[in-house]
Amino acid sequence: MVKVRMNQLVGDQTGLLMSPLQLSVYWRLALIFFFTAFLFFLDIFTTAVVAETCRHGNDTGTFASWLEKLAPNKEDNQSALSKVLKDDADWRTESGTRDSVCGWTDWLSYGQMLFMTGLLLGSLFGGAISDRYGKRQVLLISMCVHAVCGLVPAVFPQPLLFLILRCLTGICCCCINICAFSLAVEWTPPDSRLWPPAFLPFCFSLGTMGGAPLAWLNATWTRLHLSLALPQIICLPLYLSIPESPRWLLLKKRTDILDRYRSNSPADNQRLDRLLDSAWSDLQKATEAQREDPVTEDHASSDIIHLKHPTVLMRLFVMSCVSAASALTYYGICLNIGSFGVGVYSAQFFSGLSEAPCLLVPLVRLGRRPMSMLALFLSGAACFVSLLLSRYNGTPMLVMSLALLGKLCVLAAIFISTLYSIELFPTVVRQRCLSLVNLSFRLGCLVNTLVPANPDGAISLAAMVIYSSGPIICCGLCLLLPETSGIPLPDSVEDCNRQLQPHQPAMDALWRTETLVSSQTSKVETFPVEKDSTISALLI
Repeated sequence: MVKVRMNQLVGDQTGLLMSPLQLSVYWRLALIFFFTAFLFFLDIFTTAVVAETCRHGNDTGTFASWLEKLAPNKEDNQSALSKVLKDDADWRTESGTRDSVCGWTDWLSYGQMLFMTGLLLGSLFGGAISDRYGKRQVLLISMCVHAVCGLVPAVFPQPLLFLILRCLTGICCCCINICAFSLAVEWTPPDSRLWPPAFLPFCFSLGTMGGAPLAWLNATWTRLHLSLALPQIICLPLYLSIPESPRWLLLKKRTDILDRYRSNSPADNQRLDRLLDSAWSDLQKATEAQREDPVTEDHASSDIIHLKHPTVLMRLFVMSCVSAASALTYYGICLNIGSFGVGVYSAQFFSGLSEAPCLLVPLVRLGRRPMSMLALFLSGAACFVSLLLSRYNGTPMLVMSLALLGKLCVLAAIFISTLYSIELFPTVVRQRCLSLVNLSFRLGCLVNTLVPANPDGAISLAAMVIYSSGPIICCGLCLLLPETSGIPLPDSVEDCNRQLQPHQPAMDALWRTETLVSSQTSKVETFPVEKDSTISALLI
């Protein structure tokens, strides 16, 4: 018996190991997320570089005025001043920044707004394009364009071109995240699909940490863009071997590619069969649902009726508020990280470091609602204390640390709310509701770029009040939502009403993602993989 038990344990451990094909997917996607962070926060670095570089021009003007006071002879004064201006012209020729960038520094303030606009546009059509042409193909094209967009401003530093490239970078960044999340989830067994949404943002935080010292070491316009773009271009050939989504190949009946993946190794063959069995089961359920409820002319009006139901409207309102408030707080702190009185490069490094603990969120054994409320309350409280300390001359490092604690908590709230949204809405309108929640998140990101900064460069009082009060208000709104951990996904509004009954799931079922068994219908359900595009867009 002991020997049999040992064999079972060995077999279980072997089943937990990833196949070579899965490993190739995960480490390449991790590398992609690491480099994506470089251009995601490029506007923070360009603002710092231009502010430091163009200060040389202001110093020259001050020195020229000083010469006017010192030189009593006008000819001597003009001679000395011409020498200073000649040296300044030599500096401008060598650096290539003042003539080309310092003349349009006001344009840089629109870079963040256009980047967020690009993220919004990418979230609208990125998922549909990847579903039609394949995740791998869209991912490769987006990565190539993303890298080129980081390289072009180093060669052609023109204001209009830079802003267009920032918008295009935002679109590519969103498409990259959508395809990468989908590939990671669809190459992961159903019982482990909670980990990719935690692992990939962890790699993104590492990229945020790595980009800060890289930008600090290359503190000129040209060198900054080269240092952030060239590593991505060098690594582009590594992404060519990323496999396509097995679910997409199954839908498109590309059995030749699936057979090639199977022949890679016995472990790949075994793991791929398991993934295809899960995908095929989901497809059969979707087909049976379509047969039972065929699409008619009144299908759209039926969806509208479901959307108008008070329960659905209340949940949609709460989750939209949570998404908008989370976006305001998270990106408000990220994009103003240099406004806490700490050096922008060190602040950006600690900003990435503060997100690393989110990798441990799947290990927390709490329900969706308690976890969301706790994360939102801690986020608002940390931002509020940070605001008080900043108004009473607190040390900049302490003020920034509390703000980063609030950012970490709100990031955990975003992670939880992503799964929470799937479980709250009925199947008949789930996609529409998730799209509206995602739209609220993107609008919250866009609003951040419209908040005017203080003349002294610090975060305005009104902005910090919004960053602290929004999560706390949403924490109270979460009391209107039911607990959904460990219970079946709702198929109809009636199922949503049943969720309103008090339900306290067992501890071992709180984060179970492989199967959700309905006691009423004896039906096994899984988290819908077809929603990955919307889910991944919300996680960016």
